[in-house]
Amino acid sequence: SLSVAPHYYVTIEVDMTNAKLLREKLPFKLSFNDIVLYATVRAIREFPAVNVQWGGDCIIQMPDINLGVAVALPQGLIVPVIKKAQELSLEGISKKAKELIQKAQNNKLLPDDYTGNTFTVSNLGPYGVDHFTAIINQPDSAILAVGQIKDRPVVIDGGIYIRPIMKITMSCDHRVIDGALAGQFMGKLKEILEKADFI
Repeated sequence: SLSVAPHYYVTIEVDMTNAKLLREKLPFKLSFNDIVLYATVRAIREFPAVNVQWGGDCIIQMPDINLGVAVALPQGLIVPVIKKAQELSLEGISKKAKELIQKAQNNKLLPDDYTGNTFTVSNLGPYGVDHFTAIINQPDSAILAVGQIKDRPVVIDGGIYIRPIMKITMSCDHRVIDGALAGQFMGKLKEILEKADFI
């Protein structure tokens, strides 16, 4: 998509302290990627203008949030899709993501499982990657690139503290999403992740 969509990139740093506490409170197993997926859906619901596609001479607003989850396989990358993610709870998104990832790893995905995406998340954190930029998975207009959670020194009210920080970068199609919208969306995503108020 780099050859047709003018990409630009917006990066934020997120304090994942409350997200780590959330995982300890819940009665079901939850990955940090599940938390990012759920938070992304919540942010998109507040900024639906990022859940769009380029129609050649117009912008098409997508009615559902069909969340692509990039999965690395020995034979290459595939993106199974959580359909109508806006209707799922945190636990529901977690279960669906695990199911699709397992199907991908066992080469059991059906065509409907990896088509219809409207927004994609790619997470290289488990591989020890701090920060990267991703190429938009068309027909989406944006993709989130998620790095690892790493203890870093941060300044809070003049004091230096060690906090678990995660870097997230959104690649955007400038034909469809302008910088102000991307900044507002990423600000909301940061707020949702840092509060981690999902119970």
